[in-house]
Amino acid sequence: MEIVEDVVIVGAGIAGLTTSLGLHRLGIRSLVLESSEGLRTTGSALNTWTNAWKALDAVGIGESLRHQHRLIPSLLVTSTSLVKPASEISFKGHEIRCLQRRLLLETLANELPNGTIRFSSKLVSIDESASYFKRLHLADGTIIKTKVLIGCDGVNSVVAKWLGFKKPTFTGRSSIRGNANFKGGHGFGTTFRQFFGNGVRSGLVPCDDENVYWFFTWTPATTEEEMEDDPVKLKQFVRSKLNDTSDEMKSVVERTSSRNIISNPLRYRKPWELLWGNISKGNVCVAGDALHPMTPDIGQGGCSALEDGVVLARCLGEALLKPAGRVEEEYEKIEMGLKRFGKERRWRSFDLIATAFMVGYIQQKDGKVVKYLKDKFLLGFLSWLRLRKAEFDCGKLPG
Repeated sequence: MEIVEDVVIVGAGIAGLTTSLGLHRLGIRSLVLESSEGLRTTGSALNTWTNAWKALDAVGIGESLRHQHRLIPSLLVTSTSLVKPASEISFKGHEIRCLQRRLLLETLANELPNGTIRFSSKLVSIDESASYFKRLHLADGTIIKTKVLIGCDGVNSVVAKWLGFKKPTFTGRSSIRGNANFKGGHGFGTTFRQFFGNGVRSGLVPCDDENVYWFFTWTPATTEEEMEDDPVKLKQFVRSKLNDTSDEMKSVVERTSSRNIISNPLRYRKPWELLWGNISKGNVCVAGDALHPMTPDIGQGGCSALEDGVVLARCLGEALLKPAGRVEEEYEKIEMGLKRFGKERRWRSFDLIATAFMVGYIQQKDGKVVKYLKDKFLLGFLSWLRLRKAEFDCGKLPG
């Protein structure tokens, strides 16, 4: 059976759903293919910086999410080698909240028309046998013919591979994340706390009155890589590494249910690949982690995916909403729209990937010279740098 669609988005993650909602706001229907049986709500939470809230406002869901998540006033940065905090960075003039991933995805999905997301639909291959169209072959035998193909299918993207991108590179570091629930309130206030030392970075961020998101990144030994699929061992491991960290951090990890702990190796796309790679080709493009997988060290992975969705909807909308006579003319408009998206996002993605990698390298490096500089000067500078990258404005949707 062959289905015909104007726009197909592969992946119902942050970038895919934001793009679909942006197009919907412009009156353009899309079909979102998701390989899993439902929304992938794992991942606990993500820090959403000012640039992310501008994107959420652009697609019309910012206000509803603000009411459910606390505003974070400052970041407290502490080296475990120091008795007192190294620095406190004020977020005055910025909007930073810790957003629960489940609520974000559900809010995006609920704003879409029924039938927009097709679950249990795994893309297997792409062919160009139809002029001006792409044929998508799904694992269940379904064939979809589409005018536009957008790959938002993550770090192992089928669409990115088709465009010629290499697999993302392993950084040598891994991350463990969790969400602790405190019935009746956690009492930690609203400050974002980060801790550095002994090759480890950890932190906690209150999401609301009862939920606290936490993270832990380190360079695993070969034997530790086997823990990734065992939440109980992950929790035990984190507890064993937090001897020099605050009692608050220890209590948050202790309070976390094993089912709310996940681990991932940290991967990134080498930034120079974006300079000569094909972000788009004809009527195909990539966005989100399929385009710019990055380390979490500046908290911009999910935020930049939201930016992508708004920019892509705007560029593609301008192409699809203009009347076109022949099929060839419509294809050319789509191609130009996707090229414009690639041009807008190329250097922004390059900058974020490179900055995140550099910040992560410095934060977890423990040589004597680097350690001294980090404790005395760099922690404050790196925090300031995060705010600079979060001042970006992706713009609004037309109309």
